[in-house]
Amino acid sequence: MKKIRIAIVGYGGMGSKHPKIMNGNEMVECAGAYDIKPERMEVARQDGFHTYASMEELLADPTVDVVTVAIPNDQHKDVCIQCMRAGKNVVCEKPVSLNSKELEEMIAVSKECGVLFTVHQNRRWDEDYNIMKKIFDDNTLGRVFCIESRVHGSRGIPGDWRNKKECGGGMVLDWGIHLFDQMFMMMGDRKVKSIYCKLSNVTNEDCDDGFKVIVEFEDDIQFHVEVGTSNFINLPRWYMLGENGSAVMEDWHNGKIVMVSDWENRDAVPVQTSAGWTKTMAPRTADTITEYPLPKVDVTLKDYYRNIARVVNGEESQWITHEQMLRDMRFMEACFRSSEEKRVITDFE
Repeated sequence: MKKIRIAIVGYGGMGSKHPKIMNGNEMVECAGAYDIKPERMEVARQDGFHTYASMEELLADPTVDVVTVAIPNDQHKDVCIQCMRAGKNVVCEKPVSLNSKELEEMIAVSKECGVLFTVHQNRRWDEDYNIMKKIFDDNTLGRVFCIESRVHGSRGIPGDWRNKKECGGGMVLDWGIHLFDQMFMMMGDRKVKSIYCKLSNVTNEDCDDGFKVIVEFEDDIQFHVEVGTSNFINLPRWYMLGENGSAVMEDWHNGKIVMVSDWENRDAVPVQTSAGWTKTMAPRTADTITEYPLPKVDVTLKDYYRNIARVVNGEESQWITHEQMLRDMRFMEACFRSSEEKRVITDFE
């Protein structure tokens, strides 16, 4: 199989990570990089990569099979289209565009030019997500009725272009698009019945610095997705509730599963609150529950570019499809609409 050569446009925080993802992957190699900032070009040279003097030079290089675009969100559409019209396959950083209309234009160009066009949804390979997905897929907890997925920080919204609405800033576009994609991959073919979203503007009035969204899916599954940037005490990264037990991941790596081991023993020892007793909220006794470790998963982000190489060589279909990209973008738009109109959205699908 032909080794695929990939050039990077935008050698900033994320762009400079892509060669590390490619490193050790026998199917791909980094052809070089281009950035409009001279200091970033110097970093690329210090990292040992060829640098292109211009976009025109990069696109004229016949050895470049794929261009990975890692630039501010509002520039994705024009640069991706420029690359595709030059006959290059394109991997775009997330969010792939600012809205579904832009994305539809980009998809149309990819089909017109007959080239690959996809997005780098790298968090499909996160260990924490894959552990929780395995618990769900394996029916470990019995019928699951609620899933919570969140990320919390305490530094506010980043101070670069990510805090400017016109640049495609905000946490919905930054982290939300990752969590929405994970949610849909976990839910499979289940349809969305309703969406309710509330954005927050604690540290930034121009664009959202956090959000909470409650999604109701078929099979009576409620999915909570939350991002916060003013949280000095973090809530669990994941929390899953099933009829037979619960699963939690406190952070990216640590968690547990607690399951009922004795349904017949329903006696509870009442506990006293500051103003009275409660039996309903008393914890189960140790002899009626069992704690288990989280399952192991084997995932590697290097598989992402292996798929890209196989697609370019005509051996495989792209894993992150146009339909999935459009689904995520339209869901994001529904969240904005729900928050702006202060209502539940029931016409997503």
